[in-house]
Amino acid sequence: MPLDPQPLDPLRDLQKGLIAHLKDHAPLQTWLGAQVRIHDAVPPEPVYPYVLVDRVEAQPFGGVGVAATEQAVTLRVVSDFDGTEEARAIASELRVALDQAQVPLDSHHLVSLRVTYLDVFRGADRTVFALLRLRAVTEPI
Repeated sequence: MPLDPQPLDPLRDLQKGLIAHLKDHAPLQTWLGAQVRIHDAVPPEPVYPYVLVDRVEAQPFGGVGVAATEQAVTLRVVSDFDGTEEARAIASELRVALDQAQVPLDSHHLVSLRVTYLDVFRGADRTVFALLRLRAVTEPI
């Protein structure tokens, strides 16, 4: 039995909107290049630093008859800079770009978008990571 694509539509719509919004956010070009390196999978030969759309969760939100979806999206900044400054600066700019942003979506209305968590830490090698968690609520148009 094929999966019903409808439950995934808010996820796809939000991810597409977030990526487009971040690629258009000029201050990120300073850190992530003119083409703003944001990916939904680790590139085979990554150019550092970059942002990865990591974990995405969704669940129905609201009461009976409400078609809203609450989504949790984790963005991961990956840096090979010797120190945490680069990852921290990119994470801060992502927060500015996304917290309470009005991101246009194709088939949904973005009710709210909040940055709920930010953490910067070192990996086992010299890689530095920053995690941002977003909470979004969307409704179909």
